[in-house]
Amino acid sequence: MWGFLLIPAAMIVGAFLTQPEPPPQPTDTIILLPDEDGSVGTLVVSGSTGQTTLNSAYATAQADSAGGLSAGTTSAAAVENEFGAMLAATPAAPRSFVVTFKSGSADTLSAESQAEVDEIKRYLLTLPAPEIQVIGHTDRVGSVEDNDRLSRARADTVKQFISDAGVTAVRIDSSGRGEREPVVATADGRAEARNRRVEIRVR
Repeated sequence: MWGFLLIPAAMIVGAFLTQPEPPPQPTDTIILLPDEDGSVGTLVVSGSTGQTTLNSAYATAQADSAGGLSAGTTSAAAVENEFGAMLAATPAAPRSFVVTFKSGSADTLSAESQAEVDEIKRYLLTLPAPEIQVIGHTDRVGSVEDNDRLSRARADTVKQFISDAGVTAVRIDSSGRGEREPVVATADGRAEARNRRVEIRVR
């Protein structure tokens, strides 16, 4: 004997209409990474339903398709496992160094800068293909023309020690700005050690 259960169409339609909607799906994940020295800043992430503040290493905020945010944490190991290849391909942040010279000299560094040269070389050798700008400067002792030549000669000296260190750079550009861009403003003719410098900008 066969039995039949008759369900009104309105009930069937109602059952479909009352099915719960699927939860919003995650769309973006933000991770606050520490700097090389372990320090972190603060990042405020906003969504349509509110905001969350990230202020510790490896804190995360996940945004879903509805604009909601959920906070959490991850670890260095998890970041390396998931994003290691991408992070390795990311260019290093630009970095600058300054070395200073003895008065009137294009090839003799100050005693303070002698100690920095090896550190600069070591850093440059860790980069696969850096682009390097070398910019020479002088103080205001001497004529403008002489200082233009001196600043270029200082830049060339630094460019040469970078090349001699075996750094494989995409490009090393050197230039001289003479006395035009002092870090310490002085009267004309006054010696100032901090202005007798070469900037090394690496990216």
